[in-house]
Amino acid sequence: MGVNVKTIVINASPRKKWNTAEVMEMAQKGAESVGAEVEFINLYDLVFKGCRSCLICKQKDKTKGKCYYSDDLTSVIDKIFQADTLLIGSPIYFGEPTSGFRALLERLIFCVMSYDDGTSYFTGKVNVGLFYTMNAPRKFYEDSMKDSLSSIEFLFGYLNGEIKSYPVCDTLQVGDYSKYNMAGFSQEAKEKQLVLQYPKDLEEVFKISAELSKK
Repeated sequence: MGVNVKTIVINASPRKKWNTAEVMEMAQKGAESVGAEVEFINLYDLVFKGCRSCLICKQKDKTKGKCYYSDDLTSVIDKIFQADTLLIGSPIYFGEPTSGFRALLERLIFCVMSYDDGTSYFTGKVNVGLFYTMNAPRKFYEDSMKDSLSSIEFLFGYLNGEIKSYPVCDTLQVGDYSKYNMAGFSQEAKEKQLVLQYPKDLEEVFKISAELSKK
């Protein structure tokens, strides 16, 4: 009998019932469609901090590739290192993923990055799927955001696996724009995008997640 493929799915949005959460639920379905054993984590349910620069992970007498700071994120990091695939989604705030996403990234990658030669202490292989949701239209993402976000893909390269990213653009932020000071956006245009493009985005998320989670 073969060993089950393990996939960790992380919703790095504070919201558990909107675009990013729905995208990551589709990612979970994609992973499960190829037989992966999946654990879904809502990152903002946890109490954690970013890297504290304690540098214990760099001490010569310590096991390498381990974050030694203890909080709710510690076990998540251990699970990622033991997984075959990580699928993580985040909304984009001011051109960057959420602060929770960044905290996880700091803690996850810093402890596997060698300060001797810049290589990775991690000897396993974790495929990574990155899914970004954003209010910005696709053209703005391509022209102004894609290159800067590629630095995140570079850092996840320390996990030695295949990396794929996908943007879900021009999302509907709220159900009723008339209740908010959001006159710069058209609810009609957003709803049209929701009908015509969003289902295609979910299909692509499913496909990517399945490909990265194959046995």
